Formats: sequence, C-alpha cells, structure tokens
Amino acid sequence: MEIIFFFFLAVVPVYIKGDGVYGGGCQCCISKLFHSEPCQCPPGLGCVELTPGSRMQIWQIHQERMIHAPAQAQIIHAGQACVVKEDNISERVYTIREGNTLVLQCLVTGHPRPQVRWTKTAGSASDKFQETSVFNETLRIEKIQRLQGGRYYCKAENGVGVPAIKSIRVDVQYLDEPILTIHQTISDVRGSFYQEKTVFLRCTVNSNPPARFIWKRGAETLSHSQDNGVDIYEPLYTQGETKVLKLKNLRPQDYASYTCQVSVRNVCGILDKSITFQLTNTTAPPALKLSVNETLVVNPGDNVTMQCSLTGGDPLPEVVWSHSPSPMPHNSLIQEGNLTIWGIRMEDSGYYNCTAINNVGNPAKKTVNLLVRSMKNVTFQITPDVIKESESIQLGQDLKLSCHVDAVPQEKVVYFWYKNGKPARVSDRLLISRNDPELPPVTSSLEIIDLRFSDYGTYLCIASFQGAPIPDLSVEVNISSETVPPTISVPKGQSTITVREGSRAELQCEVRGKPKPPIIWSRVDKEAPMPSGAMTVETYDGKLRLESVSREMSGTYKCQTARYNGFNIRPREALVQLNVQFPPVVEPTSQDIRQGMGRSVTLRCTMLKGSPMKVATAVWRFNGNLLTLPPTEQQDYSELKVDSVNRETSGSYECSISNDVGVSTCLFQVSAKAYNPEFYYDTPNPTLSQKQSKNYSYVLQWTQKEPDAVDPILKYRLDVRQLNQRNTVQTLIPVKKMEKGLLLEHILRNLKVPQSYEVHLTPITNFGAGDMAARIIRYMEPINYPNPADNTCHFEDEKICGFMQDKMDNFDWTRQNALTQNPKRTVNTGPSTDISGTEEGSLNLLVRVQNKRAIDTQVWSLSENKGNEWKQAHVPISPPGPFQIIFEGVRGTSYEGDIAIDDVTLKRGDCPRKSIGPNKAVALPGSGVPTLHRSSLGGPLTFFLYVLLR
Repeated sequence: MEIIFFFFLAVVPVYIKGDGVYGGGCQCCISKLFHSEPCQCPPGLGCVELTPGSRMQIWQIHQERMIHAPAQAQIIHAGQACVVKEDNISERVYTIREGNTLVLQCLVTGHPRPQVRWTKTAGSASDKFQETSVFNETLRIEKIQRLQGGRYYCKAENGVGVPAIKSIRVDVQYLDEPILTIHQTISDVRGSFYQEKTVFLRCTVNSNPPARFIWKRGAETLSHSQDNGVDIYEPLYTQGETKVLKLKNLRPQDYASYTCQVSVRNVCGILDKSITFQLTNTTAPPALKLSVNETLVVNPGDNVTMQCSLTGGDPLPEVVWSHSPSPMPHNSLIQEGNLTIWGIRMEDSGYYNCTAINNVGNPAKKTVNLLVRSMKNVTFQITPDVIKESESIQLGQDLKLSCHVDAVPQEKVVYFWYKNGKPARVSDRLLISRNDPELPPVTSSLEIIDLRFSDYGTYLCIASFQGAPIPDLSVEVNISSETVPPTISVPKGQSTITVREGSRAELQCEVRGKPKPPIIWSRVDKEAPMPSGAMTVETYDGKLRLESVSREMSGTYKCQTARYNGFNIRPREALVQLNVQFPPVVEPTSQDIRQGMGRSVTLRCTMLKGSPMKVATAVWRFNGNLLTLPPTEQQDYSELKVDSVNRETSGSYECSISNDVGVSTCLFQVSAKAYNPEFYYDTPNPTLSQKQSKNYSYVLQWTQKEPDAVDPILKYRLDVRQLNQRNTVQTLIPVKKMEKGLLLEHILRNLKVPQSYEVHLTPITNFGAGDMAARIIRYMEPINYPNPADNTCHFEDEKICGFMQDKMDNFDWTRQNALTQNPKRTVNTGPSTDISGTEEGSLNLLVRVQNKRAIDTQVWSLSENKGNEWKQAHVPISPPGPFQIIFEGVRGTSYEGDIAIDDVTLKRGDCPRKSIGPNKAVALPGSGVPTLHRSSLGGPLTFFLYVLLR
C-alpha cells in the first residue's frame, strides 16, 4: 500500500493552478500562519491548509478488533465566553465576563467509557486542589465571580493506562467603579516668602485586565507633562490599579472639573466607567467632633445618644457610623449624624466609629468605647504560706485570702472585707491590698501575718460599683481548724464506665475537704474537646453527665480540683475510663460475586471493628431462609462455602454478625449470569445512509465486561425501541468468538431518519440472561470514507472525505478555496522568501495501528522552505491491521510560513510514478521510513498526496 500526495512548504502565500495530470489538479490558496488578512483564491476547487500544530485523521474500519483504549480528553467551551485564546502557544485561556455563565465540556474517548471529574486550582499550579464536586462531562457555574477564576482540570479515567488530564485557565474579566481621592500639600518656597500648593488626584480601580486611565479637565484630555503644571504617573507597588494626576504649584486655571475615565477596551463588552470631581479653592478634608468622651460607661437599660458633628470639609462629607466587633444593634437609630441606642444591653458594648468621608485627604474618624456596667462570677482563693511552701492552714504561718469578680469596667470595682459581720480593720498583722501581682488584675487580697487562733472566723468579701444601680456580689470564706485542702478519688467500681452507644453515661469523682472546690473535667488520651465543644467542663458535685454517647467519646477522662473557691494549691486529680460499646462494622457490606456453573465459591464476612471486638454469633441466610452451619472456633470473621454455583444456589446470601451489642450484615449476590456489555462510543462515522429510502443504519460496537468470570457467552439479545414509542424489536446476535477487550459489532438497519432509538443489549449464557446495558443512539449525518481501493480526495466537499480534526492537538486544519476562504487569512502578496529561509515548521505523516492500544508510527516527514510550488510525495505503508492515517503540521518559530495538502490518494499495491508538471516536484520518501508488517487488508498500499510547504 502506498500513499501519494502533493504538498506545499514555503514562506509566501500563493495559489497554483493544476495541469490536469492528477484528475483535474488543484486550485488552492494558502496563507501565512497567524495572519488576519483575507486570502484571494480562484473559485471552484479546494484544498486543506494547516492551522499550526494541528492533526487530521482518517479511519479504515475492521469488524473485529482487540480494543482496550486508555482515556483521552479535550476541554471545549460551550458557555458565554468572550474569547478562547492560546497564551504563548502552550496554554488555553478562556476569557469570560464576571456574572456570566461558565460552561466547560470535557470530551472524552476511550474504552470502557471514561469517568470524568473536575478539579480546580486558584491562581497558580502550586496551589492546592479545590474539589468542585462535579463528576460529569460538563462543568457549569452560574454567575461566575472573579474569585472563581483559575485553572480548571478535567480528569478522565477508565482503569486502562494512566488517567487523561487536561486543563484550561479561566480568566474572569471585570471593571469596578473607580474611586477618586484628593490630597493636598503646602510647602514653603524661597525662605518662606510664599507657599506652593500641590494637589494630587488619585484614581484607583479594580479590574481585569488592567485598566487604561484617561484624565480630563473639563472636556480637555490631559497628557503627561503637557505643561509645567501637570504630571501623570503610576505610584510604586500599585500594579496598574492606580494613576495619579499631579497639579504642581496650583494655578487659577487648575480650579476646574476633573474626570478619571477607566477602560478595559470593551473586552467582554465591558463599558468604560468614570468619576468626576470639582476642585475649588475651598476644597478641604473632613473634620469631626463628638459630644461624648472616648470612653463612655452606661448602665443596662439606659438610652444613649452620641452626637457626631462636622466641623469642616468641602465637598460636604458623608457621615457613617459602624460598630465592632459585631454589626450595629437592632435597637439603634442613626439620624443626621447622631446615633441613639434605646434600652442598652450588655451585648451592645463595643467600639462605635463615626467616620466622615468626602474623598479629600484622609477620612476623619472618632471612636467611642461604649461600656455597659456588669458584675458576675465572684470567686475566692485560700493561699497558705507561700514562703514555707505550705499546702494547709497552720497557726504561726501567713495566710492570704483573695477575692475577684468579673466586671465591666473592671477597674471601677470596689471591694469591702468583713470579719464575723464587722468591717475588717487594717493592722500590722492584717493587710488589705489591691492588684496583687501574683493574682489576676483588680483582685483584692486580705493577708494575715502570723496566723493566731483569734484570727479564725468567717470572712466576707463584697464587690460593688458604688453609686451605680448594679447589685453587689459577695462571697464568704470560713477559716478554722477544720479548713483543710481537698483530696479527690474515684468511687469504688467507678473507675471504668461501660455503656452502649446512644445511651447516657455518668462519670464521678469524689472530693473531700473544706471548702469543696469545683471539679474541672477534660480528656486525656485525645486532644479533642468535650462533647459540649469546650475543652473543659466545670461541675460542682464532681459528676460529668454525658447524653447520647457515641463511640468517639470512648477514652480516658481527667477530673481535677479547681484553684478557685478553695485552696490555691497544686490541683488534685484522678482518671476515669469510658468504654462505649457499639455494634460490629463488617466488610463487605455488599458484594456481587460471579462464577461459572458448577464451580465453588467461598463467602467471608469479616468484622473490622466493634466494641467488644469479638464475634458472638454469626447467622447465615439464603434468600431469607436460615442456613444451618457446624460450630466453629470464635474468630473475627465467618465463612460459608457454596460447593456448586447453579440456578438453585444462585441468589442472595446474608451473614449477620453480632457482638452482643448489635448486629451488622454482609450481603452477597451470587450468580453465574454474565456481566453487562460495555458500549464503544468512539466508533468513527457510525451512521450509514440508505439513499434509496429515508432510512439509515447504525454501527453498534461493544466489548464484554469480564467475559471469563462466567460461562461462555452464547449470544446477545438486542432490544431496539424508537424513542416516544412502545413497540420493541428484538434480535438475537450469535457469538462465535469471545475474548476480553474484543470489539464486537452489529449493524442496526432500517432506522428512520432522523429518529433516535433506545438500545438494550443483554448477554446470554447457559445460565440465562446476564446484566443488560442501555444507550441512546441518535442520527448523525454520515461521512463517506475512502476505500483502500484507488480513491483520491480533492477536499472539494465540506466533509473532506471523512478526515477528522484531531481533538487532542492545539489547532485545526482549514479547508480553503475562493468560496470558503477564511476572512482572517493573508492576502495574496508577500516576499518570495523570508529573511532566514528556515522558520516554516514541518509536515509529518503518521500511521496509527489499533491494537490493545493505539500506536503511532511516523512514516514520512518534511521541513524547511520548499518554494512556491506544489510537490508530490509517495509513501508506501504496510499496516498489520486496522489503521488510521494522520497528517500532522508543526509550526515553526515565525508566522511567515504555510503548509497545505491536496489530492490525497490511497492505492492498493505499488503505485507507478507519473510525470510531474512544470510547477510540481517529487519528494521521495527518506531512508528513515520504517519497515512495517504485512497488511491484513491483502498487501501493500500506496498513498498519494499533494503538499505545499513554504
């Protein structure tokens, strides 16, 4: 077999009229790569032209093939894209306007049919993947936002070879409203005899792509340094987002209306935006004053009004109130710069900010720290003699009593101490202090030096906001010989608590001592919070109550004494173990087991985890009926052997495993029925037209999933139903040969144009019907492929003789003649050679043989400038089986080059050499052509082709 073709490889655009030697010849126009001017060609005939980096392919179909193809993928757009461009020839960029709908489709090939998954990164490939939770071929994002731009990945996987991953960068375009601010400076000149006033107009905008700035004074467009008083520049580190108009040594004519216009040059239809400012001799930044102090303390329930008044600013500033850290309270009202809050509450505390803005200078801001009086959580501490490292109260040693309350404002709290109902009097042995450095801030301490028996008694601490309607808080401390530090222990039999999941658990620690401090509970063996979400839980009775416990709550818990409301000494602690029992977790929860008729199969149900971790009982059922099994040793699994799989033993097997807490079940579906067939979706030109009628045929292809798992498949039952109709036509398809990966084929005939049909395909074995596969077939306009017999393609028809654009390359070929020429192509002018004569690229011819995977072999290649004339190439090939012809064009380093092909002929056997016209030359195959196996189509083939390479 030989391929004969004409080619053109040159660096100038040209068209050549054929001389009739090759079936009428070719009239064709070629254009410069990456050029936008139109091409002028004679009418009538056509050729195909390379768009750089493209492939075109043609198939020869064989009925039975071993097909197990890895996944391949290509991303195309189907939404509201502004443009899809190639960035530096290596990256696809999808440009879309913010707010529009993004639609990306991942076109896949491969067998079995690949599964598609979409993922995304942010701005760079080094960022971590973000799951989009899209597991189909179409990714759709309504009203896309700028933060959703980035690189999107389509991953296609079918278990054959490595997954196919394609990516496209989504560039979201937007233009926000510009912001214009004015800044003024005054400097002394010539020894302070006079002052110069300079004004900076700063225009800032967020956009993508970077915006272009235009400054206007009135209707006049300003340019950089157009006079001595105007300067336009971009500040450092603003990344194109800011332009500054500087008016130096302000003059009378500079007091005018200024407009900043921003533009992204109508990309994605985004219109220009602008902002205007009137500069006068009274222009000034805002100024404020407040009617209250910066810190304002109020009582709960009060009505509060804060007045924020403007004292300057031109144009008139806008006054705005805000609250941090939370939003403005719902019981507040803002009116003419005044903020009023009715019935103020504790949660209304915080910082209230009054801000005045007129875009001149910096905003003016005043802040009020609003405090709502409150007191809570009064506590005490007993601290034995620290110097002597004592942990108990002893006569003759020092003793400190401390009192603290959580209050707002904390520093306004006043403490009073009483002993046995009378005010405590300060002496050389009794000291009362505030803000002890060893204790929390604003804590009051009563220290007794050289404790005596007469010092025993009841001490009372009272915390108060004097003069405020806030109730006092108090706490009593009894000091006597019975006041002893605490001890803690776990009651007998309570060190390990075992409960079932979902029930209630109570953990207990006993505290002895006087006074009894609170107990703090925490987890020991896990850095996890308590069930309440907090890291610790405080209890006063020593009991930790847990409702509806889960298995995650199992573990060790620690109880320890608090250092407040008791002795301020090293905490005492104890441990309690909580065991939560739960039903077993088993595998497999569900399993489909296929086996040939008469063969045995062993079913195993394994306990993965549980509490207790042991199999107490294992019960097997078949189709719901109890099975009797001999007793076995206790293990973490249970097995059942089915000696012979047949119709009687096929069905549902259940294994119920119990650990005395609950039961879990393994489910097995055992049968000898065949797995489902897997349709082949990549059949080239599956539609066959029937010219004598309005019917069509469809080539249905499939492989069988795991055919060796069960008995041999004898036939297939094919059920075909026209959509929207009930009648079904059934056909039995006999099977002569069956292997894993073998591509089977059946032609559906007498289908009505342009109706679609639902197809059900079911394998049949000695066991009976297997799993069914279904698909919808739709009418597509058929493409007439050339036969291996003598056939020449002149590319006159839009179907280009069955050639297909390769979906995995970077660009496409363009079919070209005077009637269908691309308006973006170059006109028929230009030099006869480029400067260097070597920037054209190359033309490659490859043969793809289908086996278990596609194998591409390059059989011919040509590069460099071949002049402004058509040349002929003869390429012999001997494919060992079904094959595909691929023409691959690769661009050079410059756009000033063209590659074209025409008159492709595929002939059986050797092709005699024909004389070439004066404007054509022959390029014989090089010595690098590999020797291939003999073709299964009955001998060598010849491929003819005209090529233009310039």
